[in-house]
Amino acid sequence: MQLPKDLVAASATPLILGVLSGGEDYGYSLLRRIAGASTGQLEWSEGMLYPLLHRLEGQGLISSRWGSSPEGRRRKYYAITPAGLSELDGRLRQWRVITETLEGLVAPGRAPRHAVPET
Repeated sequence: MQLPKDLVAASATPLILGVLSGGEDYGYSLLRRIAGASTGQLEWSEGMLYPLLHRLEGQGLISSRWGSSPEGRRRKYYAITPAGLSELDGRLRQWRVITETLEGLVAPGRAPRHAVPET
């Protein structure tokens, strides 16, 4: 299924912050983890990822550091900041409101109703 660009754009920040909430990571691995978690339905390009990472870093939501891969290649690692964790919590609450509202509006029998778990 092809997701609309506006939905991908709206979900990009919480997805990156969500991945980084589990620990620091580098660009290519972020792309793989998002693709894997979405069973291949979200396949971002580097051209989408790196401007997003730079924007999030400029906003103070993530930080970065240079390091080396196990093979000795230079890599930039990204980590979520306390401000990023707070932003992620807010974004999760926002997505829950949207999901619950949509589920409440869909006619019975048209889509499964699932309770959205609280955090």
